[in-house]
Amino acid sequence: MKTIRYSILFCLVAILFLGSRHAEAQVEIGVKFAPSITSNRTLAQDKYNFEGDGVGGGFGVGVIADYFFGANYAVSSGLMYNIKGGTVRYSYTQPIAPGALDGATSITMSGEDDLSLQYLEIPIALKLFTNEISTDTKLYFQAGGSLNTMLAAKVNDKKVDSEGDKFTKRFNLFEIDVLIGVGVERQIGVSTKLFGGITYHRGLTDVDDDHYAGIFKDDKVELKNDVFSLDFGIKF
Repeated sequence: MKTIRYSILFCLVAILFLGSRHAEAQVEIGVKFAPSITSNRTLAQDKYNFEGDGVGGGFGVGVIADYFFGANYAVSSGLMYNIKGGTVRYSYTQPIAPGALDGATSITMSGEDDLSLQYLEIPIALKLFTNEISTDTKLYFQAGGSLNTMLAAKVNDKKVDSEGDKFTKRFNLFEIDVLIGVGVERQIGVSTKLFGGITYHRGLTDVDDDHYAGIFKDDKVELKNDVFSLDFGIKF
């Protein structure tokens, strides 16, 4: 909970700081809604058959702030709530010593997990705008990264495991991703703008806290998030 409070405080301080410099540069603050398609990337030896299996639906919502240091250049940040996840499965046949298990020489471990991971995110990106492509309309391109803190987790639509422990213990508290995106922004009033676009978020860090690595007895097994989001919002 302390991490969540610090993340919120950091964002609020950043927005207030940017607002205090309004005389030197323009700051535009708004809200964003981002339905998304989410999936998981896996890194493991082929023998584990550990892989993402299909995609899921996610959703993000939050506040954004664009700090302009030039007519067409801005640093974009904010505070977003986001749901990520997907389905992963594995099937691994592990050799065992003869006679160790009723004469069997191997044991097969298999499973399938539907993951739903909730994050509080602080993105920071460089946002570049074109000149007007039509009246009051510009294209924008952005690239940057995001520091994400896990809020909650569900596995197979359950919040706790068979021992009663929350699934948040199974995943790492922090995640870092990179993002790239493109969109269009239209002025509809003196200080009001609508925008829409698409953004790809690629997870850089392992979100699993050694659960799958423990199953395979291999600390090189990793699980990462991928998200394609449709971004819609309004700035005031």
